[in-house]
Amino acid sequence: MKKLLALAGATASLALTLTACGSGSDSASDATKITFGYIGDFNGTSLLAIADKQGLWKKEGLDVDTKVFTDGPTQIQALGAGDLDYGYIGPGAIWLPASGKAKIIAVDTLGGADRVIAQPGITSMADLKGKKIGVPAGTSGDMILGLALKKAGMTEKDVDIVPMDAATIVAAFDTGKIDAAGIYYPTIDTIKQKVPNLVELAQDSDFEQDFGFPTAFVSGEKPNAATTAMVDTVLREAMDYRAAHTTEAIADTASMLKQTVAAVTADASHDKLLTSAQLDTMTQNGTVDTWLSSLENYFVGAGKLTSAVDPKTFYLGDDFVAAGK
Repeated sequence: MKKLLALAGATASLALTLTACGSGSDSASDATKITFGYIGDFNGTSLLAIADKQGLWKKEGLDVDTKVFTDGPTQIQALGAGDLDYGYIGPGAIWLPASGKAKIIAVDTLGGADRVIAQPGITSMADLKGKKIGVPAGTSGDMILGLALKKAGMTEKDVDIVPMDAATIVAAFDTGKIDAAGIYYPTIDTIKQKVPNLVELAQDSDFEQDFGFPTAFVSGEKPNAATTAMVDTVLREAMDYRAAHTTEAIADTASMLKQTVAAVTADASHDKLLTSAQLDTMTQNGTVDTWLSSLENYFVGAGKLTSAVDPKTFYLGDDFVAAGK
């Protein structure tokens, strides 16, 4: 009888052990799988690098597959095709969510990395009349060029704009096939290695009072509310970690991008970091909407939007704030 009781106890113990193991496996398999796009710079990568290093995805029940892109518009296309769940864009691509092709789920930083650069000897925007200018179409490089031309009393008809991707601009500028470019850091650092005495004719700070230049995280047109709430929670935690531990955030980003800490430090110096509390305030008091509306009006004038819409139709700011409560 005692042997039977002992056997029953052992069997029950084994059953409990197997149940516990099974529960753990189910928990891991229950993680929500998402694909997340990013651009390989400090703005586009840092929060994802922090989330991975600090275990924030796992903490929130997310299993994330990250994919690197060279620009925002390509990610918007991937979102529309169902190849991505979330992504990252610079201010030059804000016209895409404003046109209904995506939703902004969170603002990231205030960008300051965009420039109009020119070959040595060119000293003003006026000097670019009739010159060949490379630009990645639909990006913040495109945007800064448009703003600089307008400020100089010029239009795109006064110059020869050649659409090309960032890598092509590097080679074309180096070989003198283009006279100028609307482009951004850290790509400009790469160009400077070949043409160290290039000239910067315009930059974001020339226009920041009106536009703010928010970078942003985006989803498709109809994001899953529950999943987006989890993503927002991770982004908020990562933002606050980045603001409080910037040195560590730069190191984590350098590791993810396989770049030097010095290179990422230089890249990070161009942008303003924000905390989740600051973004909550700026969302609730209308500051973010003002930035987005200003960008929309610019894009209408640039022919990328037919008309401006209420930013609340594409910026899910209330949901971002709610994720912090």
